[in-house]
Amino acid sequence: MLENFANLFSSSGLATIESGQLLMMLVGLTLIYLAIARKFEPLLLLPIGFGTLLINIPGAGMGGADGLLHYISVVGIKSGVFPLFIFMGVGAMTDFGPLLANPKTLLLGAAAQFGIFGTVIGAVGMSSLGWVDFSLKDAAAIGIIGGADGPTSIFIASQLSPSLLGPITVAAYSYMALVPLIQPPIMKALTTKAEREIKMEQLRTVSKREKIIFPIVVLFLVAMFLPSAAPLLGMFCFGNLMKESGVVNRLSDTAQNGLMNIITIMLGLGVGSQMSAEAFLKVETLGILALGLVAFCVGTGAGVLMAKLMNLFVKIPINPLIGSAGVSAVPMAARVSNKVGLEANHQNYLLMHAMGPNVAGVIGSAVAAGVMLSFFS
Repeated sequence: MLENFANLFSSSGLATIESGQLLMMLVGLTLIYLAIARKFEPLLLLPIGFGTLLINIPGAGMGGADGLLHYISVVGIKSGVFPLFIFMGVGAMTDFGPLLANPKTLLLGAAAQFGIFGTVIGAVGMSSLGWVDFSLKDAAAIGIIGGADGPTSIFIASQLSPSLLGPITVAAYSYMALVPLIQPPIMKALTTKAEREIKMEQLRTVSKREKIIFPIVVLFLVAMFLPSAAPLLGMFCFGNLMKESGVVNRLSDTAQNGLMNIITIMLGLGVGSQMSAEAFLKVETLGILALGLVAFCVGTGAGVLMAKLMNLFVKIPINPLIGSAGVSAVPMAARVSNKVGLEANHQNYLLMHAMGPNVAGVIGSAVAAGVMLSFFS
């Protein structure tokens, strides 16, 4: 009897668990805590955290050749399919009206992408100093974190640097979740109180025809010059066209709700499957987290500074706070811009103005991803 119990215990997870697996389980529990208690990107951090627990259970085989998480990862993550469907859903939920009403804000979204390319340089620099060993493809995949766009980060990592998919995704979504904590100090440091108090005029009404034509024009112009950006931008524009056309409401509703929810669950579990102890617990992971934070901060600051620069040339001033919304964290970054603006002036409502650069940031991150794929794939 005792021998049977001894054999049973020796084959259990408790007997075979390693310190690295235990540590990664704690990481998974931390992500679950942040999702539930702090409500940091719960739709993704909760399944990612649970997927992390599953993949690190010794002997369970969840990530093995016949494991469920392995199939999810191969079908949706490594193929890049899940991020593309997420982009379609985001497009179906996006209103291009604020951007069309104030096209100048497109420059703010473009400026915020500076963090992406700056981080690529930083990753190459860290490798040249011998701190880490990032290839150019790794550096390009890490740099996308600066756009604060989780689906784009996953898509580029799956194409250029699959081995770093776990830490890149966790860094991207962690910084997206921390937008309300990271951005305000940067915004206040780069602006004066008078600049934060600038009130912006009400936006003009954008016609339905403009909204229908815009995603088609964007796709055509970008894809013709940069075909590698077509997958992400194409799905984004398709989702938006379904919404704005008004003739496929059932499809638009499915893209926004049912399909989006299913893909979000699968995406989270698939990302969690990449967070095994042997894949995640490396020096490179700390480098990715550090570079991701720098990229996000630089992108936020670049958007604010671009708005200040534009004010030197425009007749009607722009509140520089909306420049911080040029990162792709939709709509959280726009809400943060509005919140900081209200703190400076209780009559200062910037939400719709900030949605312009926020939407432009989504387009900008897709274009930046296309550039990376063109150069490094």
